[in-house]
Amino acid sequence: MATTNNGSYDASSIQVLEGLEAVRRRPGMYIGSTDIRGLHHLVQEVVDNSVDEALAGACDHIYITIHKDKSVTVIDNGRGIPVETHARTGKSALETVMTVLHAGGKFGGSGYKVASGLHGVGVSAVNALSEWVWVEVRRDGKVYRQEYHEGHPTTEVTEVGTAEGTGTTTTFLADKKIFGTIDYNFDTLSQRFREMAYLTKGLMLTFADERNGREFSFYFEGGILSFVRHLNKNLTVLHQPIYVEREMDLTTVEVALQYTSEFTETAFSFANNINTVDGGTHMTGFRSALTRTLNDYARKNNILKEDETNLSGDDVREGLTAIISVKLTEPQFESQTKAKLGNAEVRNQVEVAVSEGLRNYFEENPSDGKKIIEKCLTTARARRAAQMARETVIRKSALEGLTLPGKLADCSEKDSARTELYLVEGDSAGGSAKQGRDRRFQAILPLRGKILNVERAREDKMLSNEEIRTIITAVGAGIGTRFNHDKLRYSRIIIMTDADVDGSHIRTLLLTFFFRNMPELIEGGHLYIAQPPLYRIQVGKESHWVYSDEERDGIMRKVNGKPVNIQRYKGLGEMNPEQLWESTMDPTQRTILQVTMDDAVLASEVFSMLMGDSVPPRRRFIQTHAKQANLDV
Repeated sequence: MATTNNGSYDASSIQVLEGLEAVRRRPGMYIGSTDIRGLHHLVQEVVDNSVDEALAGACDHIYITIHKDKSVTVIDNGRGIPVETHARTGKSALETVMTVLHAGGKFGGSGYKVASGLHGVGVSAVNALSEWVWVEVRRDGKVYRQEYHEGHPTTEVTEVGTAEGTGTTTTFLADKKIFGTIDYNFDTLSQRFREMAYLTKGLMLTFADERNGREFSFYFEGGILSFVRHLNKNLTVLHQPIYVEREMDLTTVEVALQYTSEFTETAFSFANNINTVDGGTHMTGFRSALTRTLNDYARKNNILKEDETNLSGDDVREGLTAIISVKLTEPQFESQTKAKLGNAEVRNQVEVAVSEGLRNYFEENPSDGKKIIEKCLTTARARRAAQMARETVIRKSALEGLTLPGKLADCSEKDSARTELYLVEGDSAGGSAKQGRDRRFQAILPLRGKILNVERAREDKMLSNEEIRTIITAVGAGIGTRFNHDKLRYSRIIIMTDADVDGSHIRTLLLTFFFRNMPELIEGGHLYIAQPPLYRIQVGKESHWVYSDEERDGIMRKVNGKPVNIQRYKGLGEMNPEQLWESTMDPTQRTILQVTMDDAVLASEVFSMLMGDSVPPRRRFIQTHAKQANLDV
């Protein structure tokens, strides 16, 4: 809103944004952000439309290409966007889809049975946020084309040739005025396309990057069954994957699951191919059916005795890898981010499908059923031991300052929103950090040696580890299902280790612990990694903190004959308190990396591979990435 020149405020002051102008003015409302995630979202929106054609049974191959000029092309062999005049808009249906918000074949129910792009803002938002777009449609033996600039058509829909087959080709160049740097991440997009191929049986996605010549094709006849095998490829499994598929009231339920010897759960849920990271009714239905069916089977076969208590949800989820995928006509998500499914009827649909599927599988494979129940019973016994250990830790935490770890140097500020906790490798560095810190808001917790690798340990063993108990007590919010954000004692938890192999290992152990036991810290933006310098270079009277060999070489090229003194730091303990403060802890000039969880599937795979029992995949990963910095982040 704005006022007129004379300061009055009347009807003429109200500004109405027509068409796609609102998208260009407030892009974050439509694609989340204008950083690399927003760029990836543009690609995803166009690909989603092609995947919807595959879900409708009209498409089996999608080609995605990043060109050298940073433009992106998506080609499918679906039905092709209609080009005839739309009765309501008076424009071609193609132009309507590309330029009108909430327009598409996903609202009336006749175009698509299921679709991931529910709100209809996708491809029109891509058009609005692109410098230019062109679309070619192959239908009825002809090729039709239309071009756009910043969301506005620059040509009519024109017949430009003849065609064999049908489909749609969309090419767009994201607008630099909105996104700044246009730089797609091939690996991030590849991971998402792989996921989409798993979730859509029989669909091939080919992804090429002309900037570096890389190309992948993804095709999985087994669908989510192949997905589970992929997630567990480096783990010890207890049985063959179990697959359940059932259609109920126009909802298709697909579930694949397999138990491993691990101590953590890896379960991902999807609705119309959208990763519902916060779960929802489909996940609730799955977990309820799993717990009830395993208890019924254990009782029926006298594996669980009359005097024994039922297995809990936690008992049956340890070591479980599961994919829950539902496809439905009218998905109800909590928000535009589509992080949680809300359809009440889906819970019962998934419960019925999973219960019947598991019962049938156990009848045909009784030895697998027995292995699973025995695994759950072992977990139950360990859970009771862990509960005693956890209550001890939490009870100590609840006593506030009276029982805080003795080696914790706390800060004076009591408002947790203003405080930060440094987890520091070693007593020597911890001593320097305690002396160099700002005592008002910075707390220091020195860690002695490497903490326990929680990827290979049950919760009871983890909670018996002194260093881990100390961390839990200092953070104050508890762990796992008992994590309470309101009791978090610091707004930032900063991991500060040496820039060497041992420091990298300790950092990875800590990241694994937080990822598996306090994911809320990562999701809430509370976990960081300090970046200590590798060198202090004195050039004449000027002093430089240097954080990489490349930065060092750049400074050395500008010396111009001045006297130079290079000091190499092998560890944090080699810096005196003033140097540690100036280079690594002073908020006005330090560099800290925020730990994020943009892709939980990939993160779970990496942690399992790096910290799990299987050595060969870890060796291959290290050999491949040995020359890359920040290997473990």
